[in-house]
Amino acid sequence: MEFTPLGAYRCLGLPLHHLANGHVHPDEVLGSGWSVRLTEQLVAMPDWQGRWAVIDNALARRMVDAPPPSPVVAEAWSRLRACHGRLYAKDLADATGCGKRRLQVLFREQIGLPPQSVSRILRFQRALTLPPAACRSLADRATLCGYYDQAHMNRDFRDLAGLTPAQLCLLADRAASRGKAPVEGRLPNVFDQ
Repeated sequence: MEFTPLGAYRCLGLPLHHLANGHVHPDEVLGSGWSVRLTEQLVAMPDWQGRWAVIDNALARRMVDAPPPSPVVAEAWSRLRACHGRLYAKDLADATGCGKRRLQVLFREQIGLPPQSVSRILRFQRALTLPPAACRSLADRATLCGYYDQAHMNRDFRDLAGLTPAQLCLLADRAASRGKAPVEGRLPNVFDQ
C-alpha cells in the first residue's frame, strides 16, 4: 500500500510539517488508544485479506469528513511526480499560477516539505529505479535524473541514503549472492561502472 503525502494530509488532518523529520506514535496523531483498538481488530482477523480490509476501513473512516488538499498542491504534486522532480520551484509556481512563497507554505502544510526538497527526493528515487540499460555511466544517470552533475547525485545519495551509489550497489550484489535479490530496478548494476 502506498500512502501519498496528500493522502496522509487528508487522513491525519494536521499540517504535515509537524511530522517531518521525526518519529511520532500513532496515538499522538490519531487519538488515544487508536493503535490498540486497531491492533485488536487485526489480531481478530483470520487472514491477510481481512486485515487489509480492517486497515482500509480505519483509514477511510478518518477521511470521511476531511477537507481535500488544495487543488494547487495537488496539481504541483502531480507535475513534480510526472517529471521525477525535474522542475524548478519558479517554474512550478508559474505552472500552477501560485506565488513561489505561497506554494512553499502550502507544500510544507500539506506535503510536509518544501517543493525543492520534494524535487530532490523524487530525483533520488528516479536515480534508484532507473533501469540499468538506460545509462552507460553514473554521469549519464545523473543527467537523466535531472542532476547538475554526478557529484550532485552522489551528494544526494550520501545525504538521503547515507551511502554512495557504489556502496548501494555493493549491498545489492551481496544480497543477490545470498539469494536475496533486490527488487528489480532498485539498485542497477550501472553503479559499478
